[in-house]
Amino acid sequence: MRLTVLADYSLRVLMYLGSHPDRLATIDEIAEAYGISANHLMKVVHRLGQLGFVETQRGRGGGLRLGKSAGEVTLGEVLRAVEDDFQLVECFGAGNTCRITDVCRLKRVLHRALEAYFEVLDDWTLADIIANRKALLGVLDNADQIGR
Repeated sequence: MRLTVLADYSLRVLMYLGSHPDRLATIDEIAEAYGISANHLMKVVHRLGQLGFVETQRGRGGGLRLGKSAGEVTLGEVLRAVEDDFQLVECFGAGNTCRITDVCRLKRVLHRALEAYFEVLDDWTLADIIANRKALLGVLDNADQIGR
């Protein structure tokens, strides 16, 4: 199983904002910190805003901040909200045409694995993964110097 770029960038944006709780951040600064496309991040931030994970402030001096406390946001919640497909195998979907579905045990095993995956992710909050804030800030805030 692999997360989409949307999920990856969503988690990165939230980590950045959670690491900078005392100020607004911009899409350009987040993009520069991670070395990723600001245009793509705009779409990610827009989606996170729709979902309530990010608040935006328009105008001069505007920017982004977390829409919820970092301790209230679980990784499982974020991934469920931004990922649209957890169909690990064909038989998980509505258009299942697999001939062995009725006798196959694979679906049950993979379903249990997916539940376990989310059980772990639901135990971790954004606050947990940014608990090393000082180290994150050391890397993120000096990212412009790394590329030189």
